[in-house]
Amino acid sequence: MINDIAQQNYTSDEEIYEVIERNVFREAYNIYITADEKQYLVKSVYNSIKGLDVLQDIVDNPDITEIMVNGPEHIFIERDGKITEYPGHFVSLQKLEDVIQQIVAKVNRMVNEASPIVDVRLLDGSRVNIVLPPVSLDGPVVTIRKFPKNPMTMDNLLETGSINKEVADFLKTLVIAKYNIFISGGTGSGKTTFLNVLSNYIPQDERIITIEDSAELQIHGVPNLVRLEVRNANVEGKNAITIRDLLKSALRMRPTRIILGEVRDAAACELLSVMNTGHDGSLSTGHANNTLDMLHRLETLVLMGMDIPLLAVRNQIASAIDIVVQLGRLRDKSRKVLEVAEVTGVQDGEITVQPLYKFVETGVDVQGRIKGELQATGNKLLYTGKLVHAGLLGNNNI
Repeated sequence: MINDIAQQNYTSDEEIYEVIERNVFREAYNIYITADEKQYLVKSVYNSIKGLDVLQDIVDNPDITEIMVNGPEHIFIERDGKITEYPGHFVSLQKLEDVIQQIVAKVNRMVNEASPIVDVRLLDGSRVNIVLPPVSLDGPVVTIRKFPKNPMTMDNLLETGSINKEVADFLKTLVIAKYNIFISGGTGSGKTTFLNVLSNYIPQDERIITIEDSAELQIHGVPNLVRLEVRNANVEGKNAITIRDLLKSALRMRPTRIILGEVRDAAACELLSVMNTGHDGSLSTGHANNTLDMLHRLETLVLMGMDIPLLAVRNQIASAIDIVVQLGRLRDKSRKVLEVAEVTGVQDGEITVQPLYKFVETGVDVQGRIKGELQATGNKLLYTGKLVHAGLLGNNNI
């Protein structure tokens, strides 16, 4: 039945669905199955033709945030921060390969044995990474990072205990006053989500340019918004447009602020240039386990792109970045703001920071959830010039 339907020239998805429904109900006429089971069969057949087969129901489930396909037999999902194996699987390796080609074809990309790795973005904004054999030894690997249709807000983070009101108000004031803020954390710690939350504190009369590997930010309420996304190289390895290219171009687009989704290569050179050349209030994220590790990683990334003395690099970093917000995922899988620190300069050749707030664990409740809160360290913000210029000095205990 599937082959017959797939070969017909139906004009709409609705027609295909109706044909499948008629065929299923006819074939199941003499078999006792419930109406719900019949509808499940109809949906399964439709998904195998027009959707993502067994993945379609998972993709449509708003509670699932990550999908990991390890070959046709094993599918894992992340829900509420916990990874479990999904009971379904692909009927064959060929079906999984068909779904992969369907995914990349929708965005005019190609993946095959000659070019076995690809990153794409689905129409709903989900980020997809695909790795094929021979690079992947146990069959095709597909990883889908989903993003909520309604982006997280600071109120949501307050409700989940990821941050408290004092620190939220403090960061809001710093964003409005155009402090350069860097968000650091490990994989899955919520860096992009937090960047998006802070971005929505930017005043509406500013011109914002966002630059991302894969467009994930959902900034609302800023009419003068320009969104840029990198372009990977084509099959011949040409025509790539990198983060560095976009940063250079963004400087000619009269930005008030530039938001870089993540810095992971020598584009750190351009990012520091942006933050040091009159584009205060810029935001970015990076992978690191703590604040100092993030600053040291930035040093390495800059040195990948520029041959200059290390001390000069450290002075550039200390001058460019005002605040580092460290995020983390605790052992109970909850995401928390673990530290807010101020970059205070360079002393004896080393970048110095002072923590302003730190997460202090106080115990574990009966459900195994970690109890604790962000607590002020007693250190006061040293560099208040931007607050004075914005007329915000004295707000939120600053």
